[in-house]
Amino acid sequence: MSGAALERRLIALDVDGTILGEDGSLSPRVTEAVRSAEAAGHEVTIATGRNWLSTFPVLEQLGISPEYVVCANGALIMRRIQEGEVVPEHENGSSHGYRQYAIELFDPTEVLTLIREHLPEAAYLVEYGDGFRRFTPGMDEWNLENAEEVEFEGLYAEPVMRVVVRSPDHDEEAFLAIVEGIGLKHVTYAIGWTSWLDIAPFGVSKATAMEKVRLALSYRSDEVIVAGDGRNDIEMFEWAAAGGGIAVAMGQAPDVVRAAATRVTLPVEEDGLAVFFEELLSGEALAG
Repeated sequence: MSGAALERRLIALDVDGTILGEDGSLSPRVTEAVRSAEAAGHEVTIATGRNWLSTFPVLEQLGISPEYVVCANGALIMRRIQEGEVVPEHENGSSHGYRQYAIELFDPTEVLTLIREHLPEAAYLVEYGDGFRRFTPGMDEWNLENAEEVEFEGLYAEPVMRVVVRSPDHDEEAFLAIVEGIGLKHVTYAIGWTSWLDIAPFGVSKATAMEKVRLALSYRSDEVIVAGDGRNDIEMFEWAAAGGGIAVAMGQAPDVVRAAATRVTLPVEEDGLAVFFEELLSGEALAG
């Protein structure tokens, strides 16, 4: 390996469409590449829109245990529990050897009411600080473990760290036009590759969470590498690029996502993440 390849990097990976194929499969080549990067001394972690319960199994599949993991599009950061560390029994959010490191909450009442005026037939889900979720009918394709179905008014019970809106009756372009026309304020939102909207507290994103992780782990800004394929990765891409780091878009990503990246790899179906890691470990990805 070249000297450049041996320099430690903080690497944050999106899950769906980046690590996992759109059918949820994990390529052996991707698994091997991620493990090789970790073995080479890089800190490889996840930055995803998923909640913690659906993120941890991906860590298990990959066979990695990073110190920090970013979930819920930056609203939640989990930290690995250190040997000998005592976690109070009453503390919420500690599971699978991790505990909550940082969490951001907001009152969903205003945004839910506003969105429902424009998307009355949509399905809604909210997630609370302890990971429990409430949802309305129509969220059938989501993992609804640790959740309960309620009427729309039941979503207002307490502050949340995220709101998810799903509107399968709209294609992506129509959904994007509706959401942009709503004029959401005092929240941060991202639109998925299908017609769903993920809403986080104002000013919170994968980028803001990863900056906290970077500082906690004492990496320089130019030692950051991020990879993803969705609109919720754009701010993370811009953050990495602004600091002199590398932002990798998957080949199947929308044009607007690819435009925010510093480089583009092959699509997830062609093991694009593995291709990038192989280039990283050979020094080719850092050349120039």
